[in-house]
Amino acid sequence: MANTKSAEKAARQAVVHRARNDAATSRLRSAIRKATLAIKSGKHAEATAALNEATPIIDSMVNKGIIHRNKAARHKSRLSKQVRSLAK
Repeated sequence: MANTKSAEKAARQAVVHRARNDAATSRLRSAIRKATLAIKSGKHAEATAALNEATPIIDSMVNKGIIHRNKAARHKSRLSKQVRSLAK
């Protein structure tokens, strides 16, 4: 348990921050999952639309410090590569 006033406040803030980070992470995973399912459906137009929706969400998670920029780049790269392969 926290011993000082500042530690108690930090503990309260940590609870709020964790809830916010969990919600943001869930939003990120949902966007990636939606794009992946659209790719697996084999429809290029749907996959492109899902990728276009997921990209700004992925970028905003980097700006919020939820994920590392390299992880975001990896997700975007892999998803876009799969979408491009559907066009062929």
